[in-house]
Amino acid sequence: MPLVTTTEMFRKAYEGGYAIGAFNVNNMEIVQGITEAALEAKSPIILQVSAGARKYAKHGYLMKLVEAAVADTGLPIALHLDHGEDFEICKACIDGGFTSVMIDGSKHDFQENIALTRQVVEYAHAHGVVVEGELGRLAGIEDDVNVSAEDSSYTNPEQVEEFVRATGVDSLAIAIGTSHGAFKFKPGTKPQLRFDILEEVSRRLPGFPIVLHGASSVIPQYVDIINANGGQLKDAIGVPEDQLRQAAKMAVCKINIDSDLRLAMTAGVRQQLVADPANFDPRGYLKVGRQYVKDLVKDKIVNVLGSDNKI
Repeated sequence: MPLVTTTEMFRKAYEGGYAIGAFNVNNMEIVQGITEAALEAKSPIILQVSAGARKYAKHGYLMKLVEAAVADTGLPIALHLDHGEDFEICKACIDGGFTSVMIDGSKHDFQENIALTRQVVEYAHAHGVVVEGELGRLAGIEDDVNVSAEDSSYTNPEQVEEFVRATGVDSLAIAIGTSHGAFKFKPGTKPQLRFDILEEVSRRLPGFPIVLHGASSVIPQYVDIINANGGQLKDAIGVPEDQLRQAAKMAVCKINIDSDLRLAMTAGVRQQLVADPANFDPRGYLKVGRQYVKDLVKDKIVNVLGSDNKI
């Protein structure tokens, strides 16, 4: 089975009241952990690559890893560019075999965002690739994305219809209170997504797939393992999983997860290095990290996204 686009995935997810997990990949072990979990759970999956991942692992290596995962599992897998900042990087990924790209024009004003997004859409659609756009800005830090709380903003529902009509995007990322990184909320505050915004957006765009970025839950289990083995992650707080489940039952068809993968991998590696300090074989400690990633992803698919047993 070749790589697929997200079109059919999202149609089924919207109608079925579940979401597809979009998991960021950076190396072989993370790709394996994600896809092995999806295979066991019988779930479609989106593997996404950030600009930082392309700099770290290079485009060609990542493409071959994803192609190997498709051949190994037979799963319907979409390969997606996460947070493309300009037309050039989107074009490079489209030309290089990606089946989906995100153009993040949220740092521009509304009309500039429309113009940039439309430019990407026209090129992508001509090459059989789908496009995700973004309205509203998420706070937080992740790879090349760095937005302060002061510069973040919720999505304005009054703009979504014009944006989708003028750009022709296939899905839309909105800002309803999620954020990038592992430190999403201040200690003592109650994390709460703005479901009123999501409801209004879905009312204005019936049947249209919505995307949530910055949706890692920062699982305490992995934070505790990291801190117990020499780490220093203080006050790491993520998005409650029950709120993600609620979003998945609404118009949200794609939920992005990156930080949780990093935490799971790091927890496994740290734990193994401390448990066996004489070990210098990367296969030993990376194997544990890979298993933690697999466990995390399978739990997300079954208990949060609801995309298990959908293939």
